[in-house]
Amino acid sequence: MTSNRSLMWIATGAAAAMGGVAILWQDARYRRGLPRGDTALVDAARKLNRSAGVLATAVLADSGMEHLRGDFERPAMYAPLVAAALSLLASGHGVADRRREAHWLRDPAYLLAAVTGLAGTGFHLYNVGKRPGGYSWENLFYAAPIGAPSALVLSGMLGVLAERVRDAAPQPAPHVLGVSAADAVAALAAGGLLGTAAEAALLHFRGAFQHPAMYLPVAAPPLAALMLAAAAVLDDRTPRLRWWSRVTLRFTALLGFAGSAFHANGIARSMGGWSNWRQNLLAGPPLPAPPSFTGLAMAGLAAHELLRERSTRGDAHGRQALTDRAAARAFAPFSRWRGARRDGAAT
Repeated sequence: MTSNRSLMWIATGAAAAMGGVAILWQDARYRRGLPRGDTALVDAARKLNRSAGVLATAVLADSGMEHLRGDFERPAMYAPLVAAALSLLASGHGVADRRREAHWLRDPAYLLAAVTGLAGTGFHLYNVGKRPGGYSWENLFYAAPIGAPSALVLSGMLGVLAERVRDAAPQPAPHVLGVSAADAVAALAAGGLLGTAAEAALLHFRGAFQHPAMYLPVAAPPLAALMLAAAAVLDDRTPRLRWWSRVTLRFTALLGFAGSAFHANGIARSMGGWSNWRQNLLAGPPLPAPPSFTGLAMAGLAAHELLRERSTRGDAHGRQALTDRAAARAFAPFSRWRGARRDGAAT
């Protein structure tokens, strides 16, 4: 039996390692150089496709295991598997597509995923509410997880945003339905991180936070979400905040993979361990759930690319506007003189 002190050292070491890798990843990304112009938009769209694909993969595996545990009692329990598979295929196609235009097949797949996730949320709410005690803590702990279908909603919405970014007008900055694409992606990623962290807090509270590492997905993703929202609101006035926001998002992306490793360890510590995998995979901590943090963090990094592009294009337009105003002031006397001559000739 591992002591509490040993568990604390394991959690601290994992957090320190992920922090170091996040900073190195950040520096390596900027040493390679960053795309600009239309290439940056396509690169951000492909990151959003990849983010939607990671979320779809997590939903496909997690809902498959959970609904198998429920013996697929209702035919509707097959729907998220189909929708997640289609979203995953559309995402793979989008990641491979370097063209600056949306594909007509991807949008229906993403919209189906979003609608299926909304319907699943309704089914799960009904499942919790119909139990004795209604929306009690016990039912929230052990009934159908209310927040789980939201990952499929997020996969669909991020995929739709990816296609809109591809189609967005290049000047002055890409917009989606009249809203800045950077702000839309940042808001969706930040909201998704907060919601996923809330679900992790509920389930880890059920597990009594018996491992210190169980606090990480409750603390790091909300911090990354708040810093991303602040970076979007303050724009390019605080470059240091943007830097730290990207680091926390990269830390959260790594946390998703580390979470699966910790869950695998939790399964190994269950009765029978991995030799009893048929039971422990279904009864132990959900192995495919933590990578949802990875997908949402990748969406946040895509939002940063859009924020940088918006700042670059906005600065260029601002400089052009200043130049035009300076030229107008410089030629104002000549314009007045020509106007006076025209008035004199007319009389």
